[in-house]
Amino acid sequence: MNAEDKHAVPAPADPNPPQQEQEEKAPPTEEIAPVTAINSKPEVADLADRQPEVAEAPVVQPPQGVESKAVAATAEVPAPTVSVGRSSSLFHEQEPEVVEVAPQILRRRTRRDLLLFGVGALAALGGVGYLLPQETLARIGVRMGRNSPGKERFLNRSLHFDDDVAEALYSQNRRVPTYSKSQITPLRNNYNGATPDSGYVSAWQLTLDGLASGLSVSLNIWDLLMRFSTFEQITRLVCVEGWSAVAWWSGLRFDDLLHAYPPMSQARWARVESSVNLDPYGRPDLYYVSLDMATARHPQTLLATHLNGQPLPVEHGAPLRLLVPVKLGLKNVKAITRISYVAEEPADYWAERGYSRYDGI
Repeated sequence: MNAEDKHAVPAPADPNPPQQEQEEKAPPTEEIAPVTAINSKPEVADLADRQPEVAEAPVVQPPQGVESKAVAATAEVPAPTVSVGRSSSLFHEQEPEVVEVAPQILRRRTRRDLLLFGVGALAALGGVGYLLPQETLARIGVRMGRNSPGKERFLNRSLHFDDDVAEALYSQNRRVPTYSKSQITPLRNNYNGATPDSGYVSAWQLTLDGLASGLSVSLNIWDLLMRFSTFEQITRLVCVEGWSAVAWWSGLRFDDLLHAYPPMSQARWARVESSVNLDPYGRPDLYYVSLDMATARHPQTLLATHLNGQPLPVEHGAPLRLLVPVKLGLKNVKAITRISYVAEEPADYWAERGYSRYDGI
């Protein structure tokens, strides 16, 4: 329908139609046209111009004596409107919901929260006071009983909790990252005390105890180099002091040594020690660590003989050192002189001085 025809009044029907034909006849197309015009969705730009026309459109009267539902619906159709609200969306920010709480309930909750906070604060203060050393408590004027064995056990278990978790999650399928030669960094000489003199190297031997044969075996560096295959890996050595370095190591796998010289069946631990170790004053200071058999058999655990393609220098544990990249550096014994296989966990140098025993990373 053209704009010019929008307000045209339709021609009246025949005033005297037959009775039956008049009841069945549908309203003419021209009478329904206003419905189409009113219900159509105009463009937003023309909305302001077309709204007055819709509001002032004349009411089309149905033919005399004819009940037309379509024409009646025309008068009831509201004018089109434009919604200015924000469209709903899954990611649309929702309006905050207002929750009303009776004042008496709010006051009761506030008092309860305050009491719970006070009880928690007192319990925490008491726990801290119980765990603090006696000397610290004395300085702040608090007198408590002597240190109890239970307190000592609790503190030790707390310090070693991370070790227990690491041991529970340990898997031989786990590997530490390996690196390229371009990523190698300088390696510190971190001997426990003083660096030993190189005079011991010529007479060096490795002794194996706790074997299934019941015998003790002594091997020199040439026995190891000639009998076992050599493996290389570039891994990171992590020190408990906070530093680390990427180094290129090569040597025999600890697991190959275990196959060549099987430990007794009940062995669960290896005690790895160095009689070459010195204290800060240059005096002999036996160094020893405990190593669980699962870690000893790990494919990245080496008995290293070379560093950066060259035989180990004295400052890095010549002629043989333990390399366990899944453990902290303090487990990586330099200048190994003895390995003993035992059923119960052996003593550990740093664990006896307050450090953890497992030292996994």
